Amino acid sequence: MTEQPDTAHVAPLSLRDSARRTLSLERDAIDALLTHLDESFDRACELILTCRGRVVVTGMGKSGHIGGKIAATLASTGTPAFFVHPGEASHGDLGMITRGDVVLALSNSGETAEVTALLPLLKRMGIPLVSMTGRPNSTLARHSNAHLYAGVEREACPLDLAPTSSTTAALALGDALAVALLESRGFTAEDFAMSHPGGSLGKRLLLTVADLMHKGDRLPQVPQGSPLRDALLEISRQGLGFTCVVSTDGTLAGVYTDGDLRRTLDRYQDFTGLKVDDVMTRPGHYVTPDTLAAEAVRIMEDNRITALAVIDDLQRPIGALHMHDLLSAGVI
Repeated sequence: MTEQPDTAHVAPLSLRDSARRTLSLERDAIDALLTHLDESFDRACELILTCRGRVVVTGMGKSGHIGGKIAATLASTGTPAFFVHPGEASHGDLGMITRGDVVLALSNSGETAEVTALLPLLKRMGIPLVSMTGRPNSTLARHSNAHLYAGVEREACPLDLAPTSSTTAALALGDALAVALLESRGFTAEDFAMSHPGGSLGKRLLLTVADLMHKGDRLPQVPQGSPLRDALLEISRQGLGFTCVVSTDGTLAGVYTDGDLRRTLDRYQDFTGLKVDDVMTRPGHYVTPDTLAAEAVRIMEDNRITALAVIDDLQRPIGALHMHDLLSAGVI
């Protein structure tokens, strides 16, 4: 059985002091990047913006982990990118890199053997190289078309060994690169949603009412002139909290809701002979099928209602949307 270390003698304050020191060092490492941004950053952006292919990110060890995240950020913000392990690249995966690509190589020392081993092949293929290192005079930096300096004064690790401040700086610089490219491309929230269809943003920006509405036999509706009792039965049968009231020409005459029922109870003692037309809301709130689901949420919230009728171009009811549908779809 593995013996657990005794941490009872470690004061909580000293643990927090250690955390504060680490965060301060990493904050300082990011602040220092500002003084090293120069025309080489512009050159890196130009190489990527004019690239006809993709950005191929590579790096070994911790730099590789950071590179993977940078590739993912680039890909999700309008710059096609993917990560290739440098060790695997030398054993066949280099075939994933084509002449229209740009390579972004990360190495804190700039001398990582698995990364520098790719240099002759990249040069022979004429592939532009952007490097991100902590040593401007390193082999990788000297042989790149654009060099991004990500050096730090010291690691947050008290031994100054474990990559901590340096990986944070590289990650932040990668984000800065991705955002600069995003802004240069005029990338929009709608573009972002297209690459995140399963995320909450994608659902808010891509889902329409047509994707979620109840239709056909699930559309609550009664003819105009129906007894109020029929409207109440339809509301109960469909379970959406309202029913559409349809005129003789098939258009939406109004809606009768749970709220209307409460108001009816306040006004009338006897429902005998009462028609739905006498107590319905005219014309009621409605949307069209191509309305964004997020816009339907706003309409419901602004009017403090939980359901909407859906009408076509001829004002005919063709569906119904309930707040629960939006919740189930993850729109809210």
